[in-house]
Amino acid sequence: MRQFTTGDLNKQVGDVTDAASREPVVLTRHNKPRFVLMSYEHFERMRSGTDPRRAHSTAQMPDEHADLFGAAIERLRQGEGYDDEP
Repeated sequence: MRQFTTGDLNKQVGDVTDAASREPVVLTRHNKPRFVLMSYEHFERMRSGTDPRRAHSTAQMPDEHADLFGAAIERLRQGEGYDDEP
């Protein structure tokens, strides 16, 4: 998570808000975290608990994703890169 000082917020509001549009950022004052700035969409996902992003262990991964994951691992094992066509 990126950090900015409250002074940075005053001097570089565009840079700070651009960063906060991508991920939450910490605003510090006197070298201590004081605030978190994030996009409204991120805040709403957190507040409502409806964030669709989830992490799965391979045992819990949906079959469709496990098949894609396995095929990608096999291509890497054979020396193909991420961008190579199968």
